Amino acid sequence: MAFVTFLIPCFVIGTDIAFSCQNTDDFVGASSPGDIVIGGLFAVHSEMLRPEEYPIKPVIQNCAGFEIQIFLQTLAMIHAIETINNSTLLSGVTLGYEIYDTCAEVTKAMASALRFLSKFNSSEDVVEFKCNYTDYIPRIKAVVGASDSEVSMAVSRLLALQLIPQVSPVSSAEILSDKIRFPSFFRTIPSDFHQTRAMAHLICESGWNWIGVIATDDDNGRFALESFGVQAMANNVCIAFKEMLPAYLSDNTFHTKVDHAIEKIVKETRVNVIVVFMRQFHVLKLFKKAIERNVKKIWIASDNWSAAVKISAIPNIRQLGTIVGFGFKSGDMSTFQDFLRNLHEKSTDNNKFLHEYIMLLSVCAHLEYHDFQMCISNQSQDDLLQNVENKHQIWRDDFLNANIEPGFIHSTVLAVYAIAHAIKGQCKDRNCKDPSAFTPWELLEELKKVTVIDDDKEIKFDSNGDMSTSYNVLLWKEIDGHMEITTMAEYDPEKGHFIFEDEEKKKEFLDLKKVQSTCSQHCRPGQMKKVTESPHTCCYECVHCPENHYSNQTDMDYCYRCNNKTYWAPVNSTTCYRKTIHFLAWTDWFAIFLLLLSAFGVVLVLSISVIFTKNLNTPVVKASGGLTVCYIILFSHFLIFLSTVFFIDEPTEFKCKTRQALFGVSFALCISCILIKSLKILLAFSFDPKLQNFLKCVYKPVPTVVTCTGIQVVICTFWLIFRTPFVKQNFSIPRAIILECNEGSIVAFGIMLGYIAALAFICFIFAFKGRKLPENYNEAKFITFGMLIYFIAWIVFIPVYATTFGKYLPAVEIIVVLISNYGILCCTFLPKCYVIIYKQETNTKSAFLKMIYTYSSKSAGSVAVSQISLDSKSSSSRATISDSCKSEKNSVNGNCHSQVPGQRLIKGKGLPKNTARTMARKRLSSI
Repeated sequence: MAFVTFLIPCFVIGTDIAFSCQNTDDFVGASSPGDIVIGGLFAVHSEMLRPEEYPIKPVIQNCAGFEIQIFLQTLAMIHAIETINNSTLLSGVTLGYEIYDTCAEVTKAMASALRFLSKFNSSEDVVEFKCNYTDYIPRIKAVVGASDSEVSMAVSRLLALQLIPQVSPVSSAEILSDKIRFPSFFRTIPSDFHQTRAMAHLICESGWNWIGVIATDDDNGRFALESFGVQAMANNVCIAFKEMLPAYLSDNTFHTKVDHAIEKIVKETRVNVIVVFMRQFHVLKLFKKAIERNVKKIWIASDNWSAAVKISAIPNIRQLGTIVGFGFKSGDMSTFQDFLRNLHEKSTDNNKFLHEYIMLLSVCAHLEYHDFQMCISNQSQDDLLQNVENKHQIWRDDFLNANIEPGFIHSTVLAVYAIAHAIKGQCKDRNCKDPSAFTPWELLEELKKVTVIDDDKEIKFDSNGDMSTSYNVLLWKEIDGHMEITTMAEYDPEKGHFIFEDEEKKKEFLDLKKVQSTCSQHCRPGQMKKVTESPHTCCYECVHCPENHYSNQTDMDYCYRCNNKTYWAPVNSTTCYRKTIHFLAWTDWFAIFLLLLSAFGVVLVLSISVIFTKNLNTPVVKASGGLTVCYIILFSHFLIFLSTVFFIDEPTEFKCKTRQALFGVSFALCISCILIKSLKILLAFSFDPKLQNFLKCVYKPVPTVVTCTGIQVVICTFWLIFRTPFVKQNFSIPRAIILECNEGSIVAFGIMLGYIAALAFICFIFAFKGRKLPENYNEAKFITFGMLIYFIAWIVFIPVYATTFGKYLPAVEIIVVLISNYGILCCTFLPKCYVIIYKQETNTKSAFLKMIYTYSSKSAGSVAVSQISLDSKSSSSRATISDSCKSEKNSVNGNCHSQVPGQRLIKGKGLPKNTARTMARKRLSSI
């Protein structure tokens, strides 16, 4: 038979085979009497035929499309009840059953539920209307079923009127866990919440995030799709498209929508994973089309069809790609398989399902396995009527065993046993042979507390009426040319992870990652997602992490910022790197160069000290202020050179505080001593009486030095106490940390330098005044030059220091310190050392006296008369002096002399030689 017609209903089961409903008893599919009767609702047929007459009348129609798997569930219920009746579980109380075919149709199921609600022992199956059903005894005590969530929702609302317990082995819609809307509903499987979460975990762990979903347009499909959408979003999985197929094959748009769904799958080339929430006959039709179009994907199967043998037997099913599904965990099937082997011995009088199956076997006996199965689903009435004999001759034991879906069989048996244990609890103190011994609502309360032993584990219903059993992750594999449904892993709903039996199974699971199903390429570590114009978060561009950011995983939504200023990261980085610590280290070549200069300065200071010590009594040393003053100045120079050491190597609190204070105080001491020397020289060689009087008042060597240096000490002390320098980390360089000393207060630093500059400026003024000293003793001139070097160095320092950053910033100050220190040291002492070493003939007392005598004679001769303020009285004074000269003849060597008050003698033609010598000695002694 052509595969194209395997789902199209082409027969109407006639009354000759007793399938049509003439009365209420004909409505029952299978039944057996008992003390307590349990109802059953199963979709043994896949659809209910539509009436062709018009107008449509309220007549229950026949059904078509015999479903082997659902038929096996009815047999599982019968087998469980017979097993319980043959055991001591209920101690003499027998269970009966009434099983109805819902034909996957809510209308048919509601008709069956109405019969369940009818009063017990009512000949007319009357459902009484009451305001209070507390003492009402219906036809059955509990219901097993239904096969579809949509049917279970409708039936449960009706059964809730009398609080008749309903235990479904298949209906998994998440909404059925709502005990407010469905107070009497239970199920022996987890809800779709756990299944959709397991699917989302599988997809996420396989690295997929761009998938398609196909579902049936009924309550079960819509609720499953909604639940999966929530779980997918929680796992960063995006749904590229959603296709809804009509719930019934008889829908005129069914084939069109199937074709549209296939076109969508083919068009979305980046989608390689399809999640399917559909009934088995929908999947058969979809896969038929997919094989024709050569579609090869990974298909994620819901529990409805994940273990469907008839789908796995489709010819060329391997061409579809990989099928992974979630099925309910099963138990031991051996006793049920034994029951099936002896099924041909069972009577068909009270089991119309079994009778129909035997008729179908007779018609399709001549076909191979797959065609045989298709024949059963599509056989017409005429074929059944022509092949009703020899039923035992065509019985095929292997067919039913091959079509067992262990998860559904196990959950069906579990449902029957749960009801049986609840009945046992009710029958402890009651005579349950009496149907009115307890009511359904009492059984409902008992069912909430029941515990069932399953595979040596105690399981019970939770507060939502669900049993949290685990899932089997099923993988369809081709073995010896046949598609086999194997268990790849187990999914624990409570812990939310996969459990693998061995490494081989785990490898099969990991192999799924080889298939790519993403909207965009995975972003590598060092990159992040940049959302595009697409509404889906899974569609993005991969951009490099910016500087100082990193990502260490694939597909990161954003890059982490290096969370500490001590770390950095380049563009496109997978980690942060610790910034290198930079400072002017001892090993740095420039630091070594500066240290050598400082060391040379120290050597120079020591050398000068030795030279001056050896020539202690020479006029040059004495003229320099004596050994004490020279030692103080040289010691201050030594400290200044030493202070440069504190600018090098890793800064510490001690170094930061010491270096500026040591430099500032030492320089102030040095300049103070040079200032005293400048005053002394100016005092010795000045011929201006007013200036001399001022210099005599100012010239106090020890107090002046102590005061000038003390002021600097006070400045530095206040600085160190209130705004002390400290170690600072400079992050201005992206990949490095500059350890440097923060001066604490720029104002204090400026005051310290400004004070030194003020002293230097005063020193410069006094030295400049005495720049015209004897040629062989021109110390004031060199002091002036030294101060100029100091000013130039520090004026240049200010803008350079302000614009320089990095580890060489301390070097700038070292250079300025060295330049100014070398300038003053060299200008102060090197000329004297040169005289001491190379001009020894001028370093004698007589040579100094001669030089001073010559300078004094020139200086005295150059004094002009205009230095004396002459008023009108001065003329008469000069006339009087002239007359007195004549009268008194007070002349010496032909010259007339007179003393003007407040002034030195005014030279006429020249001074006596003895007077010049006397002045020279005085100047030498003053120096």
